[in-house]
Amino acid sequence: MSTSTLAKTRQSKAEQIKVKEGGGTLNVFSHAFLVLWTLMAAGPLIWVAVTAFRTSSDILNDPMGLPSSFHWANFANAWTQAHIGQYALNSLIILAGSLTGTMLLGSMAAYVIARFTFPGNKAVFLLFAGGMMFPVILALVPLFAVMENFQLLDTRLGLIIAYVAYSLPFTTFFLTSFFRTLPTGVQEAAMVDGASHTRTFFQIMLPMAKPGLVSIGIFNFLGQWNQYLLPLLLNNENESSYVLPQGLASLAVAQGYRGDWGALFAGLTIAMVPVLVVYAVFQRQVQAGLTAGALK
Repeated sequence: MSTSTLAKTRQSKAEQIKVKEGGGTLNVFSHAFLVLWTLMAAGPLIWVAVTAFRTSSDILNDPMGLPSSFHWANFANAWTQAHIGQYALNSLIILAGSLTGTMLLGSMAAYVIARFTFPGNKAVFLLFAGGMMFPVILALVPLFAVMENFQLLDTRLGLIIAYVAYSLPFTTFFLTSFFRTLPTGVQEAAMVDGASHTRTFFQIMLPMAKPGLVSIGIFNFLGQWNQYLLPLLLNNENESSYVLPQGLASLAVAQGYRGDWGALFAGLTIAMVPVLVVYAVFQRQVQAGLTAGALK
């Protein structure tokens, strides 16, 4: 091997070592950032869950301490005396109707916008997109007036309709982009075989869009489960009809006078459990749905 070739080889190895050292430094920085981000995100959740097992006196004396013994009575008090069970049931009933309506109407609208060409197609899509830019707080006064005129105040149906209207723009916008990535050959083959538009949508196109439906369904579940402003406006007369965020807010105000902080943290833990369970079960589908459009 000549001297020049040997020198070039050594220089190449030196450059590779520098690249590896630089990559190692970047990996250390990125891992440290991820650890910090995890602590910032999971730390408050863990603290709430741990504090739910402590007595009120222990919480006031040492807010960041660990429980000396597991005080399970906090959960019983939150579920029965603070009516968290009733509030959670109200939320589940309303969520069952609103989530079903949002996904059904959103997927149908997105399918038509994405797969059919008609006059005003783009205008309709822009209207849905514009709905995401309109702050819901600006619509509270007219929304209250409309619900009052239709006698839908303090009713579950009124909340379901409001939730659907609130979630529909983003659902349609997201699913429109997803339906556009699906292959057109399958739809055309179904139409050639005599399938109607309804059958093609429900039996062929909708199952193909499952990753996107699961992803947007999780986002809608989180948004509607944690919704507080709309129930506060439309469902504020009868305390027994409160949804879970309303009940937790009422419990927080009440515990400020009664001093049962353990029950308050137990109620917060109960409210967090369904969200964590849903995400843990469907996390793969959420990731698949978010990346499906990019991969195709």
